[in-house]
Amino acid sequence: MKLYSSIVPGVFRERLNRFTARVEIQGQTESVHVKNTGRLRELLLPGAPVFLQHCEAPQRKTAYDLISVRRQDGALVNIDSQSPNKVLGEYLPRLFPDQIVRPEYTWEDSRFDFKVGDRVLIEVKGVTLLENEGVARFPDAPTIRGVKHIEGLIRAKSSGWDPYIVFVLAMKGARYFAPNDATHPEFGNALRRAEQAGVRILAFDCLVTSDSLTIDQPVPVKLTL
Repeated sequence: MKLYSSIVPGVFRERLNRFTARVEIQGQTESVHVKNTGRLRELLLPGAPVFLQHCEAPQRKTAYDLISVRRQDGALVNIDSQSPNKVLGEYLPRLFPDQIVRPEYTWEDSRFDFKVGDRVLIEVKGVTLLENEGVARFPDAPTIRGVKHIEGLIRAKSSGWDPYIVFVLAMKGARYFAPNDATHPEFGNALRRAEQAGVRILAFDCLVTSDSLTIDQPVPVKLTL
């Protein structure tokens, strides 16, 4: 799925804060917008090749969005936190043929990413962290909001919904997905409670290019400690 235009290559130099980084583009160092507030420590390394989208908007403080980073093993990882919802939205008709897909559905005190048909609720999480042994993990930083979403899915299940949480791995190369208990054990515990309650937990990897992201294959999910 093509998501971007006006893509240019660059070399990552440093991250200034959650939203801004310095990147060398065509020999000049520019401040760019980082489209992901996660830590990304294993990706945003000085000298890493990156791809950016040039944005024609006079009101912006930066002229570029940082879209993807090439890992040390050469694989490309999409770090745009908005892209997992877009590509899963395109993919959902394959999982749920002839069902109406509605984005951003509010139930009780939670807003979930999708409602499909009459009884399916779906929450999407984008994954960028891949450990050396090929284990994709989420989150890369504590996420109270993520735990709240899982608890909402558990309540929805008890109220007759068919809830899912889908992890979109914005990369290839993962052997399986597992929660990042070392970083946020509460999230992992909530995910295990959700599985026991009957919430369906899926993971998919993606094909990544400089201007596209496309869901490719299911990835095994392992929740046991």
